[in-house]
Amino acid sequence: MVQKAEDGIMVYSFATAQAGAVFKEVRESPTDSTYIAGGPHPSARPQECLEYFDYVVVGEGEETLPELVNSIQSGDTADVKGIAYMDKGRCVHTGARPPVDLDRYPPFSAELLKGYIEITRGCPHNCGYCQTPCLFGHLMRHRSPEVVAEYAGMMRDVRFVSPNAFAYGSNGNRPEPNKIQALLEAVSKKCRIFFGTFPSEVRPEFVNNETLELVKQYCQNISLSLGAQSGSQRVLDEIGRGHTVEDVKCAVELCREYDLTPVVDVIFGLPGEMPADQQETLELVEWIIAQDGRIHSHYFTPLPGTPLQDRMPFRVSKDVNRAMGKLALVGKVTGVWEPGVRGLIE
Repeated sequence: MVQKAEDGIMVYSFATAQAGAVFKEVRESPTDSTYIAGGPHPSARPQECLEYFDYVVVGEGEETLPELVNSIQSGDTADVKGIAYMDKGRCVHTGARPPVDLDRYPPFSAELLKGYIEITRGCPHNCGYCQTPCLFGHLMRHRSPEVVAEYAGMMRDVRFVSPNAFAYGSNGNRPEPNKIQALLEAVSKKCRIFFGTFPSEVRPEFVNNETLELVKQYCQNISLSLGAQSGSQRVLDEIGRGHTVEDVKCAVELCREYDLTPVVDVIFGLPGEMPADQQETLELVEWIIAQDGRIHSHYFTPLPGTPLQDRMPFRVSKDVNRAMGKLALVGKVTGVWEPGVRGLIE
């Protein structure tokens, strides 16, 4: 027996990649419901989403969403901060609300236990392709070691969600090893730790003897995920990455000294990237592989709300494409470096 769809309040959270499918589902819905959108894409493009939704939660939703739902039920949403809606053809934003205290909210739903815990939000850096500061701001906020350990006790193995795991406890400009140690000590009493691995990574300039000693002392890692993004210093500077190519090489060499496999992210097709820049990235890729590292490759996708949202990706040269393909065939490279994307700049 097929259950009849009922009217109500429908809540969606989605990223840009899911936007088209979500819009279609809402447009074709058989119910006369109130639709609320949240997440990275709605926060960056509320007016677009309000063509399909009644309300958009902009930014963090832990406090905004319950208040909005209660206000919808009482019939007065005008005083809810952190939302957008349409009024007589005009997009109204009610203003930002203060960032939430992460310790007051669980890092996951008990019904959706994933094996990883969000420990940090926000990032002081302004990498042109990244939505993190657009969604959560430039001020880093961290869950306390005690709270993280409490939730880690529900797991056998734990991994963490953070824009830069080695920035835990800090303002994001330099590591604070004592804060990292406090976290790892608390959690290690509860379960096995994998730190600085997917779904987190670490910035290369945060990799030093102190941070790696902590990984070896408390964690089960055999690898460490590093964000390099480009082998061209010119491109790194242009996208506001805030570190050097030499920082990447030093981090890779230190990982090997500590018997950790560096798994390094690179992005091809970044705006302003020329064939010579792509060749420099390929040379960095080959150097990392020669150090027994691995590469996880991405192809630039402009994301709404980021500094590079209106820039198109550059096509990867045939020589670089061929070389990356050969490395992928022997298992040294994963990911993509030139998908079939329309609108490429030659």
